Amino acid sequence: MPISPRKGSSRTGSIVECIFCDILAGKVKANIIYEDERCVALPDLHSQAPLHLLIIPREHIPSIADAQGEEIISHLIHVANKLAQTEGISSRGYRLVVNCGPEGGQVVPHLHLHLLGGQRLGNRLG
Repeated sequence: MPISPRKGSSRTGSIVECIFCDILAGKVKANIIYEDERCVALPDLHSQAPLHLLIIPREHIPSIADAQGEEIISHLIHVANKLAQTEGISSRGYRLVVNCGPEGGQVVPHLHLHLLGGQRLGNRLG
């Protein structure tokens, strides 16, 4: 059963409905496998590959279109690369995905990076 989103705060201070903000605030339990001062990583509940992790910034940024500057994006990619090594898939290959907006397949309005691997992934991206 999906968990319904709760209220979190955005970088502008406005109130938004966001399950990731609830996870980050400790209101919703999650299996966090990595965390640092800028992001956390956890398994995707709707896994699309043997390894499917979400890397989520602690700051509520609605989408990659709203990310200002390269710092947070490069940090998320750095963490994804580190996790791929830790999980033993770095040498075989993996996929990083960022969905942006409803037409781009973004389900949760909080920037996050998908790390997928552990098997040969198909060529189809859409």
